[in-house]
Amino acid sequence: MTNCLRNSFLKFLLVVIAIATCPHIVSADERLVVAGSPSLAAPLQGLAHAFEALHPGLKVQLHFASGLQLRQMIAAMQNRHGNGYFIGSGPIHIVAPGGEELITRLDMKQYILPESRTPYATASLVLVVPESLVEAPASFQTLAKDRRLRIAVADPTLTVLGQKTAAVLRGLAGPETWKGRLDIATDAQAVLDHLMHGQADAAILYGPDAVRESNRVRVAAVAPVELDQPITYSMAAERFCPNRALCKEFLDFSQSIEARSILKGLGYGVPGAPVPYAKQ
Repeated sequence: MTNCLRNSFLKFLLVVIAIATCPHIVSADERLVVAGSPSLAAPLQGLAHAFEALHPGLKVQLHFASGLQLRQMIAAMQNRHGNGYFIGSGPIHIVAPGGEELITRLDMKQYILPESRTPYATASLVLVVPESLVEAPASFQTLAKDRRLRIAVADPTLTVLGQKTAAVLRGLAGPETWKGRLDIATDAQAVLDHLMHGQADAAILYGPDAVRESNRVRVAAVAPVELDQPITYSMAAERFCPNRALCKEFLDFSQSIEARSILKGLGYGVPGAPVPYAKQ
């Protein structure tokens, strides 16, 4: 092989390697559509903005719907052999429902690409107190022991938050320990309101809810994992995702240091790791 041919071949090889290893190049009007749960608006918006910054010209379009609506929407699309469009804006690329149950159902029905399921965030129960409170219970166990403390909790008959909170309290101590100490609220926002209006000394919330209100409350303790398994949130590529390379890149990005920093700032943890908080 002559030197000229050898040099040409080497240049060609370098171009091939560069194309294979470079991030996906997008056109000026390309979109990546993520269909997710309204409860995950903050983390998905954070990831979307960061991903757009890495891909000039790309628009990450977020569509939020309930679990039932997401399942029906994807089923309708796939019954039309992947040629359906949702709300006239284009095909779905990524599905990010609010819990593992729904994404498991989507996987069983082959509505998502095999092996594309990617856990990206967790949420744990935390004990919070008013920011102005000097002496706070140092742990959930301390909360159980100090019977002077009144606790704002979500109603277990109305919310998953309430159900998980009730399970943690049962694991800590018997019903006599909590008798007359629980201030029951309808949902997370009401729990926070009860705490801030002095109806309780402490409250139990999900970590992201607490961090969102970090100007008013601080996290005193995280629920022990032996009493409360964190909620895991996963996303996956829709089965007929029109750009699998771009979908994979977004899923890979959700595992990056940058993505985890964004999620940490919002009060979410990383699957398999403790939940970190800026304020303890």
